Amino acid sequence: MVATTHTVSLQGTVGHVVDVQVDLAAGVVGTSLVGRPDTSINEARDRCKAAIGNTVFDSDKRRWPNTRRVTILLSPTDLPKRGPHFDLAIAVAVLAAADPTIPAAALRGTALVGELTLDGRVRCVPGVLPMVMAAAARGIHTVFVPEPQVEEARMVEGLSVFGIRSLGQTVALLAGEEVPDAPPVEAMTGSPLLTWRGEQRLDDLDLADVLGIPDTRYAVEVAAAGGHHLLLTGPKGSGKTTIAERIPGLLPDLTDAESLELTAVHSLCGSLPPGSTRITRPPFRNPHHSASRSGILGGGTGRVRPGDVSKAHLGVLFLDEFPLFPSDVVDALREPLEAGEISISRGEDDATFPARAMFVFASNPCRCGEYHPWARDHRCTCSEQARREYRAKVSGPVADRIDITRFVEPVRDGSAGSLPFERPESSAEVRVRVAAARDRQGERYAGLPWRLNAHAPGPALREEWPLAPLAAARLEDEVMRTRLTRRGAVRAHRVAWSVADLAGLERPGPEELDVALRLRSAAPLLMGSLPRMVRGRTA
Repeated sequence: MVATTHTVSLQGTVGHVVDVQVDLAAGVVGTSLVGRPDTSINEARDRCKAAIGNTVFDSDKRRWPNTRRVTILLSPTDLPKRGPHFDLAIAVAVLAAADPTIPAAALRGTALVGELTLDGRVRCVPGVLPMVMAAAARGIHTVFVPEPQVEEARMVEGLSVFGIRSLGQTVALLAGEEVPDAPPVEAMTGSPLLTWRGEQRLDDLDLADVLGIPDTRYAVEVAAAGGHHLLLTGPKGSGKTTIAERIPGLLPDLTDAESLELTAVHSLCGSLPPGSTRITRPPFRNPHHSASRSGILGGGTGRVRPGDVSKAHLGVLFLDEFPLFPSDVVDALREPLEAGEISISRGEDDATFPARAMFVFASNPCRCGEYHPWARDHRCTCSEQARREYRAKVSGPVADRIDITRFVEPVRDGSAGSLPFERPESSAEVRVRVAAARDRQGERYAGLPWRLNAHAPGPALREEWPLAPLAAARLEDEVMRTRLTRRGAVRAHRVAWSVADLAGLERPGPEELDVALRLRSAAPLLMGSLPRMVRGRTA
């Protein structure tokens, strides 16, 4: 007697539908579980056996076949399987093989997700949303999930979702019988999806609170418009953290596709509260430099989980005091900075998580934070060699992958009012321009796998969206004079497009490229070099 159920195995955010086949045969009594299960699935034999034995069924045939040889196959066999969420599918497959009153038609096109306790109750599991997304993409039309995670599963349209509390309820629903009562399922403990600063939510922090530093404000606006990576350097107290915390407020709401993509990442982390809906605002993550490597990049013992670089996907990852982060973390950031994803290998467990965040790095010019390169009265006590060693972390391959660099000048008392931006604009005003610039990019890249200028491949930019001839010649000259690497030239090209999008221009010209090169090199933004639209706002 053979029965088949279905569940989903996850590798990172990629799901694979797994057939759980159970065969009951005469022979030496025992249970074999094959198909590359991990330890948690091997233990499912005992959990499922106890759960079936402790559940009261109407039919005497619904029990563990103690007089048969039980073979459980997880197919495809070459795919590693991990996690306790296989329990429900295994237990139902065993019962369906032992009792023909559970119709095979009800199991066809149905996925079962849930961990079982020894008394037959169902427990919540992380990753329900990406599992359901994978199941829907592969033709599954019905899913059974723990009751508190029904709303999470229903984020995927076109599926019938059943929330269950126990194994008994699952079997009754499949067999078309009266559903027995069961105690409520305990929800997973969700962690906050937004970072708070004191009692104030970061989305509520306003850019109007930042006085002065007009070139840094403009650099942040360009970075937000095109999704560019940003490095802020300057003495302590100059406002690097203050302005970085206000970047989420400049970003528009996520699209429906982006929202589902980000929510799936947080579902893998188990950080979605019960009854939660999609995440609609770009996230902000601010890990401390003492955080573990797995906490920042992802990993951990047992099941590989996303780190902060993935939790900040489609939002902002702020790395304050970047030179203090461990060297292995700094080196590992090259992949997400360049490719927008991060791959993690732990033994046989390979996982790839999205990590297309806007990286914002902040750094003091030296360890004490007092050095000012253009001031004679600074109070820095570090030697020049110590300063060079401290700054070495943000040089070389990592610096080449950063699009925009700004030195944040401290605002002196009484000087803010005389700066070119007389009235600091609010986050809402800047967000309107950022959203309009992103709309232009959405139209330009419609139907393509990237959405923002920062993600556009260099060859596509050169062939489909080149700079104006004079600007292109200037950029090539910068490369020939070794002032820019080829990678740096691509990034300057991308920034020039973001400058043009903010100004509402059809194509970047020499003026926009000049601004992009200044933004990249940390050169001061002279008011005469700013785009026409910006000069109009600063008059």
